[in-house]
Amino acid sequence: MPDSLPPPNSAVTDFMDTVTNLILNPLIMLLFALAMMYFLWGVFKFIQGQDNEEAQEEGKSHMMWGIAGMAIMFAVYGILNIIGSTAGQIGG
Repeated sequence: MPDSLPPPNSAVTDFMDTVTNLILNPLIMLLFALAMMYFLWGVFKFIQGQDNEEAQEEGKSHMMWGIAGMAIMFAVYGILNIIGSTAGQIGG
């Protein structure tokens, strides 16, 4: 029984690093920025509709969905970092 696992295939590791750095991280940041813009649009709608209850509810809804989107993007980013650091440690 071997004492340690063999090192990961460098081609696969390089490919995963490339995919993460060139596709996943920019995509996560773009989606986070969109969620932030959606949240700020909700704040704008909420403030603009001070006299209109319906507009305030729409603004609240936008703010809540914006916060949910940002939370999801933080979670995805954290999960990817955990998977990446764990996969990097397997090869030792």
